[in-house]
Amino acid sequence: MSVLDHNALDINPRISEAEVGDYIALLKPRVMSLVIFTALVGMAMAPGHFHPVLAFTSLLCIAVGAGASGALNMALEGDIDSKMSRTQNRPIPRGRITRPEAMAFGMTLSFFSVMTLGILVNWVAGALLAFTIFFYVVIYTMCLKRWTAQNIVIGGAAGALPPVVA
Repeated sequence: MSVLDHNALDINPRISEAEVGDYIALLKPRVMSLVIFTALVGMAMAPGHFHPVLAFTSLLCIAVGAGASGALNMALEGDIDSKMSRTQNRPIPRGRITRPEAMAFGMTLSFFSVMTLGILVNWVAGALLAFTIFFYVVIYTMCLKRWTAQNIVIGGAAGALPPVVA
């Protein structure tokens, strides 16, 4: 019988090489800007008028929710991203952020964006934001993207929901 446990966990913490810019890249800022724009248009087209603080809070939560979706998407697609020239310089394929770090970041942002929207604006909007994040991450990223060329058509529903949330 050996005194050494060969199945021991590695307890040496990894020192992250990530910088603020790497976490911003996880948010997919270009996609986030489109989501903010469509949410703003949806808000402007809604009947009646809205309180400016609630409108700003809604847009901020929608933006953070979109960023959370992007981070979760990158965490789940790190293996594919490393093989494509367009995506191989993202933080996960470059090794600057690990998949678990990106998952934790995305889940934290998801939780706080949904809860903040629900508490400060209303729970219907919070629930719609939660569904939007779920649809993008689970339906689009995990189920459709790797299995069908129709992913962009069906996954487009995730991009159509921010104006509804707003």
